[in-house]
Amino acid sequence: MSIIALVVGHTQKRQGAYNKKYDMSEFVFNKMIANWIQEYSGIGGIEIVYRDTYKELPFKINELNPDIILSLHCNADGTRTASGSETLYYYSSELGKEIATITQKNVVDALELPDRGIKAKTHKDRGGYLLRHTKAPCVIVEPFFLTTSREYKYIRSRIGNLIEAYVISIRESLVLV
Repeated sequence: MSIIALVVGHTQKRQGAYNKKYDMSEFVFNKMIANWIQEYSGIGGIEIVYRDTYKELPFKINELNPDIILSLHCNADGTRTASGSETLYYYSSELGKEIATITQKNVVDALELPDRGIKAKTHKDRGGYLLRHTKAPCVIVEPFFLTTSREYKYIRSRIGNLIEAYVISIRESLVLV
C-alpha cells in the first residue's frame, strides 16, 4: 500500500496566516482539511503529519517512508487583496514538478481562482528546507490567500471542491511513483 504524507502547515503554537474577520488560522484550516481527506477520501495509507520543529519536520516525514508528500498551507499577503493558487516544488525534483503541475491544475480547476503557477524553490527559499530534505517528492500547496477576507469567504463555500482537488491530485500522483 502506498503511503501519502499530508503535512499540516505550521503548529498549534505558531498557526501561520490568520484571518481576523473570520477568526481562522492556516493551521486550524489545514488540520480540518487533512482530517477530512484521511477520513472520507477512501484512500488508504494517508498519514497526517504535524510539525514539532521546522528543522525536524523532514526527518519525521522520512520515517514514514511516504511515496508522496503534500504540505497543506494557505497564502498570506499584507495588503489583504492578493488572490490565487500556487504550488511549490524543489527545483531539482522532476517528480516534484510533475506532482506540482497535477496539483496546481486540479486546485485551480476546483477553486476557479487566479493561477499563480507552480514555483521551483531552492533550499534558500521559504519552504525550501522541507522540499530539499524529504526523500519522497514533496509539494507545498497554497490554494488561496487566507488573509484576503473575500477569498476566504469564497473558499468556505467551496471546501468540498478543494478536498476533491486534493484527493484527485493524490490519486493521479500515485500513478507516477
